[in-house]
Amino acid sequence: MRLCAWYLYGEKHRGYALNPVANFHLQNGSVLWRINWMADTSPRGIAASCGMMVNYRYFLEETASNSAAYLGTKNIKASEQVLSLVSQFQQNSKL
Repeated sequence: MRLCAWYLYGEKHRGYALNPVANFHLQNGSVLWRINWMADTSPRGIAASCGMMVNYRYFLEETASNSAAYLGTKNIKASEQVLSLVSQFQQNSKL
């Protein structure tokens, strides 16, 4: 879960999210909201993402500002759950 959070939040290509699905949602103003353990236990889900799935949440009154922040300053808006996992990853990582 910590590695998944880091991949979605911290791994970048030219400053933007490396994951194309994350990049799509973030460009459109979403918040990286929740990472769900074993949400897709199909063979394809296990092979593609170790069974994890991500929720992106759209707060309609914030989508324009979130999108502008992401596109302008490459700032990813994320929930406390995701930020906590990112922090745990950074504390335990040797990167």
